[in-house]
Amino acid sequence: MPQSFAPPDTVYPIRLPDGSAHPGTVFLSAVLQHPRITVGDYSYASAFDPPADPAEWAECLVPYLFDFSPERLVIGRFCQIADGATFITASAQHRHDGFSSFPFAIFDGGAADARPSMPAPGRDTVVGNDVWIGQGARILPGARIGSGVIIGAGAVVGGEVPDYAVVIGNPGKVLRYRFELETIERLLQLAWWDWPIEHILNHEAAICGADLPALEAAANAL
Repeated sequence: MPQSFAPPDTVYPIRLPDGSAHPGTVFLSAVLQHPRITVGDYSYASAFDPPADPAEWAECLVPYLFDFSPERLVIGRFCQIADGATFITASAQHRHDGFSSFPFAIFDGGAADARPSMPAPGRDTVVGNDVWIGQGARILPGARIGSGVIIGAGAVVGGEVPDYAVVIGNPGKVLRYRFELETIERLLQLAWWDWPIEHILNHEAAICGADLPALEAAANAL
């Protein structure tokens, strides 16, 4: 018999056969207690060498996003983040439009004083819903990743990524789209990720089996 589905505030949502918690996978909304990060329910990250303290997941995934950073990281619901994936947010940037990229102001305590060696604030990094980020991928500052996107292992991704695109390589390029445009538009309208979890589980076969008529019927039954 399946176990009950873990609530989104569960730190370790996977149970091993002996009943113990699997420490290598966490629901991010339960561990990323960071003022500049917003994560939707059921999005998770996995690691083969996970932090001993769940609070350290923020540093592992988003090492350059500080409490005082002007930008944010926003992640939707039901995203899947594989081992070694990292978000390089705008606070990691150096100014590179002048003769030097060296951040002089950092080394004499002037980083917050709008010194000439500091870059202007960068834009937020935003990830949609049901996005799969593969092993070792790097998400660059200010990336906007649509819903349903798959990012291949080791990809380096920046800029705008359309909904339901498959992105691979360095620099990341769209390899293909997962579905035809009409289907993508309908999936975005249905937004199954916003349904109650019980309704999602009742229609798991339609969601994972790409049965659009069944999914539309499920939406009408809400």
